[in-house]
Amino acid sequence: MLVVKQRSPGGAMVNCSATMWYLPFSSFPIGSFWGLSVAKLLSSIMAKVKEMVLPQLSVAMGLRGPGPGLMAFMKKYLLPIWVLFLAYYFYSANEEFRPEMLQGKKVIVTGASKGIGEEMAYQLAKMGAHVMVTARSKETLKKVVSRCLELGAASAHYIAGTMENMTFAEQFIAKAGKLMGGLDMLILNHITNTSMNLFNNEIHHVRKSMEVNFLSYVVLTVAALPMLKQSNGSIVVVSSTAGKVANPLIAPYSASKFALDGFFSSIRTEYSVTKVNVSITLCVLGLINTETAMRAISGIVDIDPAPKDKCALEIIKGGALRQEEVYYNNSPWIAFLLGNPGRKLVEFLSLRSYNMDKFINN
Repeated sequence: MLVVKQRSPGGAMVNCSATMWYLPFSSFPIGSFWGLSVAKLLSSIMAKVKEMVLPQLSVAMGLRGPGPGLMAFMKKYLLPIWVLFLAYYFYSANEEFRPEMLQGKKVIVTGASKGIGEEMAYQLAKMGAHVMVTARSKETLKKVVSRCLELGAASAHYIAGTMENMTFAEQFIAKAGKLMGGLDMLILNHITNTSMNLFNNEIHHVRKSMEVNFLSYVVLTVAALPMLKQSNGSIVVVSSTAGKVANPLIAPYSASKFALDGFFSSIRTEYSVTKVNVSITLCVLGLINTETAMRAISGIVDIDPAPKDKCALEIIKGGALRQEEVYYNNSPWIAFLLGNPGRKLVEFLSLRSYNMDKFINN
C-alpha cells in the first residue's frame, strides 16, 4: 500500500512497500499545497491499481488470482518505478528563466496585432529582442512596432498579410529572415475568427479553421526550419485546452488545436531521435482575457479568465527554457490533469518498437 505522510511544507514521505521516497513538493510548479494534494491523489491511484488492476493482470497471465509472487513483484518494483516516473514528470527542476535569455534574439510573433500576440511582442521588446510581427492589419502593426521600439527592442519590423494564403506564409518567413539576419524563435499564435455555435455541417468553416489554425503553422515551420537549425532555435506553438479536451460549440476550432498537438508532438519526437536541436513548445491555454475571447464567450460561458500579459510572459518563458509543454489557466489543476504522464510513458515505450536507425542513417 502506498502511504503519503507530510514531512514538511516543502515535501512529503512516500512509503511504497519497504521503500521510502522523499518527494520535494516545494519544487512542484503549482506550489507545495497542490504538490501534497497530488501525492494524496497518487496514493489513491496506487490503491486502485492494487485493488482492480493486479487481479485482472493475474487473470490475463493465466492465474486464478493475484498470487503472492506477482503481488510482491508489483509492489516492490513496478509501483515505486511508476511513482518515481510521476514525480520526475511533474516536478523535475527546470532551469530558471532570465529575461536576458532573449536579449539580442531574433523572434517572429504571428497574430501580433492584438491580444496575446501583441503582449508577447511587448514582453520581448522589454527583454531586448529583435522582434518581427505579422497580422492582417498594416496600420495596427505599425503601432505595435512603434511601441516595441519605445520599450527597448533591439529592432522591430512588421510584414502584413493573411495566413489564409500559404504562399504569403512561406514568403513571410524568407523576408523576415533577411530583415533580421536569421531566426532564433518562431512563435505561432494566429487563428482565424471563431464563434461559438453548434456544428451545422459547415464544411467550409472546418476547412478554413484547419488551413489557418493548423496548415499555415506547418508551412511556417517548414520554411523556418533551416534557419532554426542553424541557431539551435525554438518553435513555440500556441494552442488551447480545446486541443486537449472536447468542448461543445467549437468543433472546427477544437479540431485544429488537436491537430497541432498531434503534428508537433510527433515531429518533436522525430527531432529528438534524429538529433535535430530545435525545441518545440506546445502552449495549452485556458480562457484568456483578450477582447476577442471575451466577446466570443459573452452570455455563453461563465469562467474567470486569466490575464493576457502574464500569459504572454509564460509562453515566452516556456520557449526560452525549451519546455515541451506549457499550461496556463486560472485553475491550478489543469497542468496536472492534462499533463498526462501516462501518455508520455506509452510514447516512450512504443518508440522502442520502431526501427529508427533506418531513417537516422538516411
